Amino acid sequence: MIEDTAIEKIKELRSKTGAGITDCKRALEDSKGHINIAIDNLRKKGLASADKKSSRIAAEGIIESYIHSGARIGVLVEMNCETDFVARETKFKELAKNIAMQIAASPNIQFVSTQSIPQDVIKHEISIESAKDDLINKPNEIKQKILAGRIDKRLKELSLIDQLFIKDSSISIEDLIKQHISLLGENIKIRRFERFILGDGLEKRNDDFANEVAKIIKDN
Repeated sequence: MIEDTAIEKIKELRSKTGAGITDCKRALEDSKGHINIAIDNLRKKGLASADKKSSRIAAEGIIESYIHSGARIGVLVEMNCETDFVARETKFKELAKNIAMQIAASPNIQFVSTQSIPQDVIKHEISIESAKDDLINKPNEIKQKILAGRIDKRLKELSLIDQLFIKDSSISIEDLIKQHISLLGENIKIRRFERFILGDGLEKRNDDFANEVAKIIKDN
């Protein structure tokens, strides 16, 4: 018979990972009851199984929305999976909502992944970094190594899946997706997203504050 403390740990591990009861029990046994080690082991197994599913066609899914408090920022994101059954799953819908919230909270991201960044954008970033003063006088070999590292860092700043998850900074959005692939048993993709900022692109009023106050006083 399983002790009450062991049952509680299994419940806690299942709640944190979404893994099956048997997998949670085995992971706790292997980690000698250490929750964090068990989570890491389950995550490694989950990511391995997710990689096998990541090439399968995902043509179903949902379009999720998120409106930030104050209604000044809004997001639409299309999340794809393999079947309509998984698209209706609560866990899938929660994932889509979390991704939409992540987009709202990450003003620098412009693309789903570094692989989806157009070549003209990459060339532009390379031209900016190459022209920086601290690289001008460096030997070419060193310059290219530094440049490669900076470009890699910059492209990841623009990529959604490379961001740290706002609700758990120990994992990236890519890790979060792979965890749900393992949990739901289907390939999951972020296909596209759009961020809306109130008044973006419109010409803003820029009246002189003192004149505006004087006008109000005069009218009253």
